[in-house]
Amino acid sequence: MDFSVSHKLTRIAQGAARIILEAKRNMSVDSKEGHGNFVTEYDLKVQNYIKSHVADLFPHAKFIGEEDTKKSELPMGECIIVDPIDGTCNFMYDYKTSAISIAFLRDRKVVAGVICQPYLNEYFTAELGKGAKLNGGFIKASDRPFEKSLVLFGTSPYNPEFAQRTLAIAGECLRDAMDLRRSGSAATDMAWIASGRADLFYELQLSPWDFAAGSLICEEAGAKVVQIDGSPLDFGKKCSVVAGSPAAVDEFIRRFND
Repeated sequence: MDFSVSHKLTRIAQGAARIILEAKRNMSVDSKEGHGNFVTEYDLKVQNYIKSHVADLFPHAKFIGEEDTKKSELPMGECIIVDPIDGTCNFMYDYKTSAISIAFLRDRKVVAGVICQPYLNEYFTAELGKGAKLNGGFIKASDRPFEKSLVLFGTSPYNPEFAQRTLAIAGECLRDAMDLRRSGSAATDMAWIASGRADLFYELQLSPWDFAAGSLICEEAGAKVVQIDGSPLDFGKKCSVVAGSPAAVDEFIRRFND
């Protein structure tokens, strides 16, 4: 049987999830460049597991992983972009909102994606033009306006120069929207936007492995996903991300695109 790309990626994510769920708490941890930026032995184990299985199923695809010591340029043709554990600090503290993110790109456009939340056994998937799903059932993003939005946000912790503006925006959202949440995993947040569990997400700087899969899953669920200036995401470099109900995103950009 010729399984879909998202089905193949989900099978890989299921194996990777077992590594996370079976992790021992006395893990080795190293620091990376940037404030509060860590890599554990399990980030490397999960990435290596995904890389080896991707090579078997997609032999012509270029692999770009967060834990690569030398990052590759985003190529034309087939490419896999992976965050093995999005929310490493969460994982280190056993704060169970980390996620696995795998995106399949063709000619620099995301055509399939999977976000796995291992602790809830949830698999958010999408293929271009085929809708978004959670564990096989279709999902839909909310259509609530900004003032009724539950707002999720990330603090770009590796880049403290964004802290003041991030928190100033959060303060205005807390005042004028419904409420605020921070999970510590952009992939998790974007999956929850796609499933209608929240209405708006923003972070002022993320890397492509944080948002590539989530962007397609959100869009296929009916959400709007752009940079804070309203321009499309750039999968070849770091950029801001705003995702959510189209009405909420439009109002967010009107307020904060300065």
